[in-house]
Amino acid sequence: MKILDCLEEWLIASLMAVATLVIFIAVVHRYASGLNIPVLQSYLLSFNLSWAQELCIILFVWMAKFGAAYGVRVGIHVGVDVMINRLEPKYRAAFVMLGLLAGALFTGIVAVLGAEFVWGNGAHYAFVHAFGMTIGNLYEGPTTPDLEWPTWMVYSAIPLGTSLMCFRFLQVAAGFMRTGDLPHHDVAHVEGLEEEEGKPA
Repeated sequence: MKILDCLEEWLIASLMAVATLVIFIAVVHRYASGLNIPVLQSYLLSFNLSWAQELCIILFVWMAKFGAAYGVRVGIHVGVDVMINRLEPKYRAAFVMLGLLAGALFTGIVAVLGAEFVWGNGAHYAFVHAFGMTIGNLYEGPTTPDLEWPTWMVYSAIPLGTSLMCFRFLQVAAGFMRTGDLPHHDVAHVEGLEEEEGKPA
């Protein structure tokens, strides 16, 4: 499970880093291209970065889908639980489990429907073509406007990220059944900055 946790965090951080870098390069390119310096301006205008915005949107969509799964795992999703926390422990536990299982059911349905959409939007064609089988009347699927990537690859964030989110709901539910505790994110805690015992703050 630790490997999956590390991969999840690595993927989110990488997507965020790449998106930040692409935006930075695109903004610097846009402003530097406007400078009236003959050689530099001609050189910069020879680069076409019209695809940068589309790539950043794709990266942020993927980051959001996997970030939502991370949020379930560490307990940072916003929740209205004032009423539930005032209930007696057995009723509170029942409502918490109901909420977690409802989240798992919803994300499971979205993951299945998303997978069906991706499969019909060109993934089926891509897999048949990759394995050299007869394509027949299969739909090749559209591509993105600027990058010209197959849209099924972009939309794969939906079944993949939502499946992980469904798994995280079930994982939290199993942990709650065992221990009675939910993951809780302490906004004041910074990992790796533990105060030494006896040291004044």
